[in-house]
Amino acid sequence: MSEPTTEQVGDVFDTELGGAAAGGACVGRAPGGRVVFVRHGVPGEKVAVRVTSVTKHFLRADVETVHEASPDRVEAPCPYAGPGLCGGCDWQHVTLARQRAMKAALITEHLRRIAGIDRQVVVEPVRGPDDRPDDGLGWRTRIQLAVSHDGRPGLRKHRSHDLQIVDRCLIASPGVEQVGAEQARWFAAASVEVAATADGTQRVVDVQRGGRGRPRVPDVDAGAVVDGLPVRAPHGLRHQAGGRSFEVWAGGFWQVHVGLADLLARLVLEALAPQPGERALDLYAGVGLFAALIGEAVGPEGHVLAVESDKRACADAARNTADLPQVSVRTASVEPGLLARSAVDLVSLIVLDPPRAGAGLEVTAALAALRPRVLAYVSCEPASFARDAKVLLTAGWSLTSLRAFDAYPMTEHVELLGVFTPP
Repeated sequence: MSEPTTEQVGDVFDTELGGAAAGGACVGRAPGGRVVFVRHGVPGEKVAVRVTSVTKHFLRADVETVHEASPDRVEAPCPYAGPGLCGGCDWQHVTLARQRAMKAALITEHLRRIAGIDRQVVVEPVRGPDDRPDDGLGWRTRIQLAVSHDGRPGLRKHRSHDLQIVDRCLIASPGVEQVGAEQARWFAAASVEVAATADGTQRVVDVQRGGRGRPRVPDVDAGAVVDGLPVRAPHGLRHQAGGRSFEVWAGGFWQVHVGLADLLARLVLEALAPQPGERALDLYAGVGLFAALIGEAVGPEGHVLAVESDKRACADAARNTADLPQVSVRTASVEPGLLARSAVDLVSLIVLDPPRAGAGLEVTAALAALRPRVLAYVSCEPASFARDAKVLLTAGWSLTSLRAFDAYPMTEHVELLGVFTPP
């Protein structure tokens, strides 16, 4: 039975911050003992917090005053990072080293609590294609801007539909910032997604209609697509990874960190070690990154089935693997029935890169029944990864390798690559 709520929105009280929690906050306690999730703090600090929301079971709050600061607290580089401002970055006020330690602790906790795994991880930095400093800035090749009624772009405030109008985003890559989207007016638009290649040589905006009339695309340094219709070339981007080129239509998914796609391409190939003639499944295949590289490795005598539910992504995947007849692209949801039918093909290799919700219990159980030689699981959410890992481990599989990457600096998010082998 939960404690009666005594604190109200706007109340201020002192607390000592414990470890980081999922969502980017630190855990504290209200005077009556209720759990409070506090943003803009660092574990170990003594702070005064202001309550921002009250639920039946816990409170949310922002740091109001720091009484005893952590040695890992720094001045946030972005003027829009802080209580009541942009909600995009959780930890700009924390050193990168401590950010990575906090992420590692979160991963360890999820694995222990959900999967029963006692495993320590080190969160590794992800380098970009050039020699830029490892400062946690300039890494994001895609940003989503919301647009106000008068055409001004901005970023959402934390847990709010309210906009923080910005003139630039410090975690956006130089290619994204070259577009100049934050300085433009986007009349009749609801949102603008700005994307660029890792080297910044190609840029495109994906504009969604917000009201009556067709949005007017301002004179920005990028191609443009409006409500899915091409307006100005280029209409997508040509990314490089694993020694291949991949076309992605505006608004399509590509790993957002400047260096992550190439890194994952290399590591997944190393983990699977595809051999000529082997058969593989690429689940949640997106635009065909892994399917193409595995297809090259298994050769004409092998086969790769790439499964993706998004029709536009499947069109990109088909184009990106057109030179590899051994790769088949299927537009379908990943579900147990589809995997059961795939078992007759004697699949040796499986790679999956599901959305944040993970593969799910039923799909993971179906994967366990396939008994490939090796399975590589790419995940951006430790909790769903741990849940799915438990299914495989319960079925007798082994987690032979687990690596974590700081692919989203200044936020609580992290990328995982787990390698599993059957009994």
